[in-house]
Amino acid sequence: MNTLTAIDARRAVKHYDPDYEMTETDINRLLSTAVMAPTAFNIQNWRFVLAQDPELRKKIREVAWNQAQVEEASLLIILCADLKSWEKSPERYWRNAPKEAQDFLLPAIDQYYRGREEVQRDEAMRSCGIAAQTIMLAAKSMGYDSCPMDGFDFDAVGKLINLPDDHVIAMFVAVGRAVGEANPRGGQLPLSEVVIENRFQS
Repeated sequence: MNTLTAIDARRAVKHYDPDYEMTETDINRLLSTAVMAPTAFNIQNWRFVLAQDPELRKKIREVAWNQAQVEEASLLIILCADLKSWEKSPERYWRNAPKEAQDFLLPAIDQYYRGREEVQRDEAMRSCGIAAQTIMLAAKSMGYDSCPMDGFDFDAVGKLINLPDDHVIAMFVAVGRAVGEANPRGGQLPLSEVVIENRFQS
């Protein structure tokens, strides 16, 4: 399936076959694709928590508006981000780059993020959003369906997964085999309403 077809076909699917199990090969392929998603300065700040334990899934569902896909999807990925990844041995992000690039980038990373907590959090959400879309499009191209989710108690889920203090949760992505057809799209706004040429009008 080509990229444009995957974009057209991707839907937020709510109901999955609870008996279908993704193979380890497919899970690894999906996650190997996810880590190809871009991040600023290549800091790779996303962290993917795979909620595999049935009891954990049940508890997460209780704090996620009782949404069935939390338990029924083959895979529940909790997309988190390490807010301090920028200062955790940043040289490893550019180990294959020429020395001149490293000499420029490593100080630039520190200058951009140090003492700027809001920037660190904004970057975390951007990175996870791009990774989530990468996961969903890759899943569709592999024959799976998916659902992005933010309808849950973030603090409660953080406690359930023992989220480190310097990490945040951005969202979930559920992946699996859909049961039935997705509902029709709710309605996309016209390009004339969402595309602005050059600048907003006063």
